[in-house]
This record gives sequence, structure tokens and C-alpha cells, in this order.
Amino acid sequence: MHVIKDVAQAAEDMGFAHLWVQDHFMYALEQGGEYGGSAAAQPEVYQSVYAPLEMMSAVAAWTESIGIGSSVLVAGNHWPVQLANELATIDQLSEGRLTAIGLGVGWSHEEHRAVGVDPRTRGRRIDEFVEVLKKCWVDDPVEHHGEFFDVPLSIVRPKPFQKPHPRLMSGMWSEKGLRRTALHYDLWNPGSMPITQAADTLAEMNAVRPAHLEPLNVIYRAALQSTAGKLLTVEEIAERTVESAKEGFEAVIVEANFCSDITSRQDWLAKVAGLQPVLEAARAVGRAHPKPCR
Repeated sequence: MHVIKDVAQAAEDMGFAHLWVQDHFMYALEQGGEYGGSAAAQPEVYQSVYAPLEMMSAVAAWTESIGIGSSVLVAGNHWPVQLANELATIDQLSEGRLTAIGLGVGWSHEEHRAVGVDPRTRGRRIDEFVEVLKKCWVDDPVEHHGEFFDVPLSIVRPKPFQKPHPRLMSGMWSEKGLRRTALHYDLWNPGSMPITQAADTLAEMNAVRPAHLEPLNVIYRAALQSTAGKLLTVEEIAERTVESAKEGFEAVIVEANFCSDITSRQDWLAKVAGLQPVLEAARAVGRAHPKPCR
């Protein structure tokens, strides 16, 4: 049995609410973009990342009730009409378990160029991308003529199981990215920035959010081991879960991708099992369960 299947089913049995995937398809040996907004080198675990849409489909088939999300899909790696079809298919086949679609601008210049996208245009492109994606998920016929995408008058189906569509989540934190988040997204993932800072930034975004939209909420991220090697104990993750709940955040992703002590299937299963105190902390404060990232 594949380790991913084992971990997904174990997390579901324990009572975790969601499982999350990331989106990288190549590891450039000469890096042009700034990983994490700095000159830091991309993590070596990115040398092999399973394709996110296929991963979500497989997990949906292997499980019965746990939610599935992306944190995050890189818009430059995809095209909106095709992605709308693929995500709607997953949402239909899983009967609405596609809980949140993280969608961001990405940082890798090399990945953008490999799929024929100019990384210098990724900000403008994602604005139009989100517009087209949402059009494809509502009423037919769909039509769009813009700077980056041209969609002739068309029927685009299936539509998502959820109405009007699964929620979109931003992981952006630049000034322009926060403005995009406030105007076009449903959720925000601030990474692992201090919780009080995330709460203050969320309030600022909601203050400028269009009145017809529901307020933004946060799905926070807490990493057991950061890309820089900083470690958090399970007890510290539990404390952050409680703090997040007190701020009214919707959920917490427990990030385990970069744990250097995971080298086998058994290590993965032990790591998930060891998160039981985090679940207990979440239940104690009456919030949604935290969500492990694959």
C-alpha cells in the first residue's frame, strides 16, 4: 500500500478535517526566482512532488469523508478553463470534498518559462485567471476575451458539486497580493507569520473588502520543521492551534513536508499519530480540526 494512501486513511481515521497538496513540477538547478521572498534556495524535497490534481483525485478515491485542498496551486502552471474542468471533476466525484483551492502567483521563474508563461506578467495574469475560472464555474455559456486568455462562447462542464463553487484561498502577502486577496478570494493562508500579525492583516483586508462578499477568514499554517530547519514541538503546534482559534481563524494546517526525520513509511505514520495532542487542543476550543499538509 502506498505511503500516501496510508497517511491519508490514518489522518481520516484520527479525525483530521482536510489533507493538502502543493504544486511544483520541476526543480531548476539554477534558480532565478526568490523562494519565500528571499534569496534562499528552494528546499530539496521539491526535487520530487507528485502532481497536485492527480494527488487530490487519488486521495478522494482512497478516503470517504476527509476534505481535500491545495496550498497552493501556482496559476502559471495552469490554464483557467482546463483547470476549472479538472477541479470541478474532482469536486463532483468527491461530492463536494474539495474544501479550498489555494491559488497563487508562484515564485519560480523557471517553472513559468517551462510552460510558456512570462514570469514578469504573473500578477496581471492571475487577476484574469481568477476571473475566467469563476466564469467557468457558474452559468453557461462562458465567454471571455482578455489580455492572457481568450474563451469563445462555450459550454464548460461539469460545474462544481458545491454552489457556486469551491472556495478560493490566497497565500499572497505582498501589498498587491493582499489587495487581490481582499477583492477576489474567500480565504487567506498567511503561512507561519506571527498569529497576531496575521489577525491584524486580516482585519485590514476585511476593512477594504467589497460589501457584498462574506468576510475573509484564515487557514493558518504551522510547520513542524521550517525550510530553515527551525523545529516546533507538537505541544507548540497545539498552542498555536488554540491561539488561532481564539483569533477566530477557521483552521490550521500542520506542515510536515520539510521534516528531516521522516525517511520511511513508518516515520510518516508515526508523525501523523503523534499529532493527537493537536487534535485534542482543537476539540477543546471547539474549533474545526487542524488539517495536515501531505
